Amino acid sequence: MNNWRDNIRQVVPYTPGEQPKKAGMIKLNTNENPYPPSPAVQQMLRGMSADILRLYPDPTAGMLVNALADHYHVDPDQVFVGVGSDDVLAMAFMTFFNSEKPIFFPDITYSFYPVWADVFRIPYETKPLDENFRIQAQDYHGENGGVIFPNPNAPTSIMEPLGFVRDIVEHNRDVVVIVDEAYIDFGGTSALELTKEYDNLLVVQTYSKSRSMAGLRIGYAIGHPDLIKALNDVKYSFNSYTMNPFSIVLGAETLKDENYFKDCMEKIIHTREWTAKELTRLGFTFPDPMANFIFATHPKYPAKELFQSLREQNIYVRYFSLPRIDNYLRITIGTDEQMRTLIDFLEKYVHYQA
Repeated sequence: MNNWRDNIRQVVPYTPGEQPKKAGMIKLNTNENPYPPSPAVQQMLRGMSADILRLYPDPTAGMLVNALADHYHVDPDQVFVGVGSDDVLAMAFMTFFNSEKPIFFPDITYSFYPVWADVFRIPYETKPLDENFRIQAQDYHGENGGVIFPNPNAPTSIMEPLGFVRDIVEHNRDVVVIVDEAYIDFGGTSALELTKEYDNLLVVQTYSKSRSMAGLRIGYAIGHPDLIKALNDVKYSFNSYTMNPFSIVLGAETLKDENYFKDCMEKIIHTREWTAKELTRLGFTFPDPMANFIFATHPKYPAKELFQSLREQNIYVRYFSLPRIDNYLRITIGTDEQMRTLIDFLEKYVHYQA
């Protein structure tokens, strides 16, 4: 009588970061930007009419596509947009990873990759990071059905140089290589310039982190026109009207205010460097942080206990109960005041436990 249950697709879902709603909390667990969107965005939002919701949005998101093309000095047919970089990446998995050969990605990385692979029935192999949590380029030289990795990686915050990316693309010219650059604005050099040389390279970025617009869900990819056309063909076969009109208009508007964007990046990087020094003073160790978070561990105090103690004080960080990283905390960089509160608590905790 319940035979229909045999045909349900069973997957282990992605677990997003906790989204608590408490007064006075310090939320450092989901890598959001602690600063508001551009004043230009805020002003335009106040002037937008709700009547815009009556109509279907532009299925091509042309205003946003053209704005991104102008911003990055590429042609519009080299730009694909989606509802957050998760949507863009999911479309890319469906579009490009259709070989019987396994795709490759790191064993410690963005935890949505294996979920998409399972959902779309894509075979995959994870390549272990080394003892310093670094991706090893030679691990990706073998025969495969595609490659994807974040740069900087998550949750480690480690950034690999442009030559590293080039090496992986050079050794995988017959498959699509995706570089997930969700955190690129916080340090390092983007691989976007390599898309001029390689027609099989797709670079994915997002508005959720550096541009303070996680709530609007805007992601995009830049690559060869043939890659973008293939992505759009899949998108239009799935859902033509994916991006709401507010995201299209406001996503284009924020690109006009680069001074505000640069100021926010400078503030976050400055706070990150201060926090790193303070954590080091307290005995924490971590890879060199190149994102808007620090991936920290302490030799004396278990991460899970620290996570729970912080949570009791309404300070939320991210803990992963996974092999090799279950004694680390991922700490988002907040405002100066938020990070001082975090350090003050950790200092008391360390001295009390000692």
